[in-house]
Amino acid sequence: MGQTALVTGAAGFVGSHVVDRLLASGATVVGIDSFEDYYPRAWKTANVRAASGNPDFTLLEADILALAADGGSGSRLHELVESADCVLHFAAQAGVRASWGTSFETYVTNNVLATQVLLEACRGTGLRRFVYASSSSVYGDTDQLPMREDARCLPVSPYGVTKLAAEHLCGLYWKSFGVPTVSLRFFTVYGPRQRPDMAFHKFIRAMLEDEPLDLFGSGAQTRDFTYVSDIVDGIVAALDAQPGSVFNLGGGARVTLAEAIHTLEACSGLKARVERHGVQDGDVRHTWADLSRAGADLAYVPRVSLEEGLAAELGWLTEALSGGGDDARLFAGD
Repeated sequence: MGQTALVTGAAGFVGSHVVDRLLASGATVVGIDSFEDYYPRAWKTANVRAASGNPDFTLLEADILALAADGGSGSRLHELVESADCVLHFAAQAGVRASWGTSFETYVTNNVLATQVLLEACRGTGLRRFVYASSSSVYGDTDQLPMREDARCLPVSPYGVTKLAAEHLCGLYWKSFGVPTVSLRFFTVYGPRQRPDMAFHKFIRAMLEDEPLDLFGSGAQTRDFTYVSDIVDGIVAALDAQPGSVFNLGGGARVTLAEAIHTLEACSGLKARVERHGVQDGDVRHTWADLSRAGADLAYVPRVSLEEGLAAELGWLTEALSGGGDDARLFAGD
């Protein structure tokens, strides 16, 4: 690959997998991560353990807004962008359910303002590509399935609102200033390193620890689950996509949550003790990605089945929590 990539959110779930892929391709990677306390630091520390031993990787523990303010017009952030061939922007305040109420200010700051200052730093730098990690949450609770990139977006959570706002900013900076942005709408990413607040991580952990598994809603709601290596394939392909583009990246199938739990039981040999709860604000009934545009323009084809992907996440989390891996000590008190 031979290029320099600036990756924000580099110690997170998807970001760390992208870092590993870029390093394996021969790229030099500079990562930024603020290690927000949304979930325990130990998980992120483990995510970048392998990359941290690579001389082609540098990790800065910093906040994007602070980097932008450091030095005024000649900010540290601008210096980092000027030294990069591409920017891959994964840093964000995650979580649909936590985005209501007074937390919304944090989502606006980390998802909208941080994206704007990063785009501003990219103006006039000759950047080859700016890839932004958006979300299927921008579509909202629609019956128009599969979800197409040209559909009207009506998010039903504050989180979705902030992700859509940042998408619009990417479009504006491409049209107005030529920042070569590409936005990718991720559909329910899962796999090793998945955040501890996400469904499959919580389901697996509950089953391993013989605790009740919390299911919100009837279980008939569907999701387009996407394995993390498939998402990374799409991200890397987007580095050569037409600027100004927006793409769905999904797993290629609709699966009910009840079916997913049954699949997890089959993979693990364990029985889920399901405890049902009402639907939570911001949750949508269905997601399903139309992949025709990504297939045509990115040659994107999801390859990992739900069975394979859940088995991989199960194996990773079992080792992380068991005492047999280096991560067990880190996670003992999370």
